[in-house]
Amino acid sequence: MTATMNDTPEASSPTPVEPAAPAPAPAKPKKEKKEDSFPVFLIKLVIVVAIFRSFIFSPFNIPSESMLPRLENGDYLLAAKWPYGYSSYSLPFSAPLLPKRIFASQPERGDIAIFKAPPGNDVDYIKRVIGLPGDTVQMIDGVLHLNGQAVPKVKVEDFVIPVSPNTDCLSAEFVVTEADGSQTCHYPQFRETLPNGKSYNVLDLGQRDADNTVPVVVPEGQLFMMGDNRDNSMDSRFPAMEGGGIGLVPQENLVGRATVMMWSTDGSANWFLPWTWFTAARWNRIGGTF
Repeated sequence: MTATMNDTPEASSPTPVEPAAPAPAPAKPKKEKKEDSFPVFLIKLVIVVAIFRSFIFSPFNIPSESMLPRLENGDYLLAAKWPYGYSSYSLPFSAPLLPKRIFASQPERGDIAIFKAPPGNDVDYIKRVIGLPGDTVQMIDGVLHLNGQAVPKVKVEDFVIPVSPNTDCLSAEFVVTEADGSQTCHYPQFRETLPNGKSYNVLDLGQRDADNTVPVVVPEGQLFMMGDNRDNSMDSRFPAMEGGGIGLVPQENLVGRATVMMWSTDGSANWFLPWTWFTAARWNRIGGTF
């Protein structure tokens, strides 16, 4: 028997083909950041500055000599806005957005505070906090008395300040011509120390009207403020009137506390002569703290 031959070859198993990997999705084009227009940038800048000035620091300049010797006419300082809390007077243009003072804190005796001066409550004044609620304040023969006790007052060397466009001597008796021909003001200076230990220098120019006052009891919510230049300061010793004294100052009127001196000029600079910006600067005063 012959075996039957099968000439038809066996079908071979097909090789499996892996499916092709899906093509990656096209990357989404990055959205280009749109730059703010200049007006939008300006609006953002104004908002940031307003927040900074309202709640953190605000600049103030000293336009008078009522706080000599510590502050001179032509000083520029930064006031911290948070120490006493915030009220509408903390905001630009005293915007009436806060119905009452928030995060309120009472100043300490001896603080140098900026506030809206009564009776108009529209002008920034700077004075030293002398009397707190409940204190009795009185001047007797030029000596400050708190709660019936004289505040220690010790004579120190005269305060000397050069005559300049920002500084004139109060009267001829205080003018001294120096060896180089320049003129300076020499004022009698004293060191006062409050009951809490705070010390500072004051000027006493002799017998003046405000050297003797009636005792004043400071009511709740108010402050007795005085200038360090005792005989050249309209402060709480005088009744509140426009262009005159300020009487007792409501704590609601507090704006900030003097913190650091950022610039000082004697007033001799000329905007069109840039080198005078440097010669007019009182470099030794810049950077001082309070």
